[in-house]
Parts: sequence; C-alpha cells; structure tokens
Amino acid sequence: MAFCYKHPSRETGVSCSSCGRPICPDCMTPTSVGMRCPECARQRTQVRRVAGPSFGVSGRWSATNVLITINVVVFFAELATGVTLGGRDSGWVFDHGALFGLALTGHNPYPAPFNGDHQYWRLLTSGFLHAGLLHIGLNMISLWFVGRVLEPAIGRANYLAIYFSSLLAGSFGALLFEPNVPTIGASTAIFGIFGALIVVAYKRGIPIWQSGLGPMLAINLIFDLTIANVSIGGHLGGLLAGILGGLAVTEWGQHRSRRAWVFGACLVIAIVSVIGAVAVAGGTGLTPNGFTL
Repeated sequence: MAFCYKHPSRETGVSCSSCGRPICPDCMTPTSVGMRCPECARQRTQVRRVAGPSFGVSGRWSATNVLITINVVVFFAELATGVTLGGRDSGWVFDHGALFGLALTGHNPYPAPFNGDHQYWRLLTSGFLHAGLLHIGLNMISLWFVGRVLEPAIGRANYLAIYFSSLLAGSFGALLFEPNVPTIGASTAIFGIFGALIVVAYKRGIPIWQSGLGPMLAINLIFDLTIANVSIGGHLGGLLAGILGGLAVTEWGQHRSRRAWVFGACLVIAIVSVIGAVAVAGGTGLTPNGFTL
C-alpha cells in the first residue's frame, strides 16, 4: 500500500491521474478524467497514459462496474421470467424479489413457493430489480456517473459500505411511506452514494453548486415530487443514509486507527434500517395513496 506524497502517515490506493503520485482523500480533486493531486488540479496538466487495459480502481474492475454488471444480469433474468422492456412488472424474479410490506410481516399475495411471511431478503434484492429498459438505463447511467467519482475518492470498501447501507435505508423509507406498493430499483442506493459524494466534495472545498452536484440533487428531488410511481420515501431514506456515511468517511476515514468506525457507522445504519423496515412493513404508511405535487 502506498502513502500520500503530502501526508506520509496516510495509506492510499489512489494515484493522481496526471503525475501518478499517491494521494489521500484530502488531496484528491475529482475531475472528468479521474482524481488529481492539488498541483496537477491547479496546473491542469495532461493525463499521463499508461499502457495496458484499465478497469477502474487499481487497474482492476471497480465496485461500480461490478454493481452495474450484477444489475444488468438480474435484469436479463427478469426479462426471461416475465418483465418486459416496456416495464410490465411480473414474473418469477419480480414476484419473489420486489419489496412489499405484506411479504415481510403480513399475508403475502405472491404465488408459491415464496408466498409466506418474513421474507426479509426483499429489503436487499429489490435494489437489484428494475421495471423496463428505461428504468435500468437511467439508474445505471446515474450509478456510473456518481460511482466513478466517489469510489476512488473514498476507497472501494467505504464505497460499498455506503452503497448497501443506503440500499437498506431506502427500503426502510419506501416501506415507511408506502408499504403496500411493490418497490424496486437501485435508485435508493444511488441516492445514497450521491449524498455521500456531496458531503465529501463539500468537506474538501469543492463548490457544490459550481460543480453541478447541487443542481443535480435539486432536479432529482423535484422529479421525485412531481412524477408518479417514484418512491419518495426510498430516495429520501437512501439520501439520508448516504449523507451520514459520507460524514463518517470524512471524519474518520483518513485516520488509520478510526477506519473501522466508518464500517461501524454504516453497520448501525443498516441494522436500524432493517429493524425499522420490519416495524413499519405491516402498517398503512405515511402516504398510502402516493404523493406528488
């Protein structure tokens, strides 16, 4: 493991995309061509080309690429079992993976063999299901756009911890608002890593509005409140979890003795989300008939 050229006590797996020097999170400046050190960010030097294929962080497949691949593979499984490119929600994979309150604590209407209660796996599997080509297309573009900036900035492990804790928090939010409406999509986790990216950018002095992160968040929130069939609770839950995860990374992630605290914080978020989801799954929800402006 290399050490930051400006902070020799800090380990890092990220190098400047221009000069190649190892840089810690405090020294990273996100650009369209990767992370740069403070000097190269100011000089806007050309990117140094390195021979050989690149698949993301450290020359290997990034977690973002792996997550996108899993989502696409699962979507093909949905298509093979009933879901259509146009967005018809049906089929074996959808029926047994979608988030649905009654499948956790009440009377599950889905067919056998998974027609019982306490199907807690839906809190996780729902985040890898999509309704149609447009749904998965928009989500995967968003995941790629945000993930390729955030993952190298905070590290693969922190990134995945925030992703999955945000997914579970989004499931809690979806059930809190509309427990009796089937919910699917990776957008709850994507809102989480988007929230984390905003926190990390702010803490490192990157202007939120000038960088485009602020306007993008505002547009997404307006979209949530004005378009039908969008899980407002799921997006808000994922966003809040991501913000908390981002704060944990910026406060503790750069200290070797406190890195485990980041995972501890994400674990607490995940546990609270699961407990909360189970508690509200059998209720009527805050907005049982939906909510749009």
